[in-house]
Amino acid sequence: MTNGLPGSVLFACDRNTIRSVMAEAIMKHLVGHRVYVDSAGVRLNDEAADPFAIAAMQEIGLDISGHRAKSFDDLPDDSVDLIITFSPQAQHRAVEFTRAIACELEYWPTMHPADVTGSREVRLQAYRDVRDTLFERIKARFPAPDRVV
Repeated sequence: MTNGLPGSVLFACDRNTIRSVMAEAIMKHLVGHRVYVDSAGVRLNDEAADPFAIAAMQEIGLDISGHRAKSFDDLPDDSVDLIITFSPQAQHRAVEFTRAIACELEYWPTMHPADVTGSREVRLQAYRDVRDTLFERIKARFPAPDRVV
């Protein structure tokens, strides 16, 4: 760790199309190149980021439209310093993934905004809420003394 920051962070959720990709973009925005940041999902797929997630992130000036989902199986065999998971399934997979490497795990239970039903605005608000929660949690967890807020 340098300046209280790990060398690498992996965010993980179920499909790597909403929560983990939002967290990846937020972390990169906040810490720049000082930390290697990646994200993954439990299920193997090659999906793009969720359209509501893209819209919510664009509202704060972050573009995740080019993201393609990946799974733990797509990750290099290199070690990672910290894995933060957002769902029970991702937490279980992270435990399996780290059996052979020294790595910290943190579980941040986070609502899956795609489960919210209702009008477009109601659904988009759920994504905003997750985005804002992740932003505040990441900002609080990872000190950045030279960050201008």
